[in-house]
Amino acid sequence: MDFTNQTVLVTGSSRGIGLAVAHAFDNAGARVILHGRSAIKDEVINSFKQKPMTLQFDVADAETVEATFKDLYKQEGFEGIDILVNNAGITKDQLVMGMSPADFAQVVNTNLNGTFNVTQPVFKKMIRQKHGVILNMASVVGQMGNVGQANYAASKAGIIGLTKSLAKEGAKRNIRVNAIAPGMIISDMTDALSDKAREAILNEIPLSRFGSIDDVADVALFLAGNDYMTGQTITVDGGLYI
Repeated sequence: MDFTNQTVLVTGSSRGIGLAVAHAFDNAGARVILHGRSAIKDEVINSFKQKPMTLQFDVADAETVEATFKDLYKQEGFEGIDILVNNAGITKDQLVMGMSPADFAQVVNTNLNGTFNVTQPVFKKMIRQKHGVILNMASVVGQMGNVGQANYAASKAGIIGLTKSLAKEGAKRNIRVNAIAPGMIISDMTDALSDKAREAILNEIPLSRFGSIDDVADVALFLAGNDYMTGQTITVDGGLYI
């Protein structure tokens, strides 16, 4: 797929899935905007073919997000965002019996409210542009739930609902909105699993393996390039949620 002359913003793109998605779009010719809650490291910036723009803010801070995008769209020569990938998110796992209201709220505020905070100013501009693509990173946990992740599951289920609503609102202006729901993807979290825990999870996955960050990035490119898909949630989980 060729995304030359298109500008792609990927939130939470300093590492992991977000960075893999950003690299995939860079390799496909797009102009990439990286984002992190802290400054993006030089080695990350230098890993791109085209030097990316960088943004730094907390997606959960609505006022800062609004001010950041107000300034961004005022920059001379900035033509707008063609593709937005809402990937920024956090976890604070705990059984419901021991989960504090603050931990529940923080995860929802970052994952769900943060997705809304970033989407709203970009969506408004896309309405005026009469084109755009938004990809929201959900999770298989938002579809099936998970022990110890009530806050995370609630936030990701909310993202799926937000995706469907945005898709209906944006369709007449040629704005497509889809979600990606990764399952168990190789990461620091999976690396920390005990052999027993790893085996138990793998036994639940029909393909009997964890996915890679590139598996998710490939789906992001597909959804960004397919002009007749909107309002969908594509699950990338090796068959876990069948």
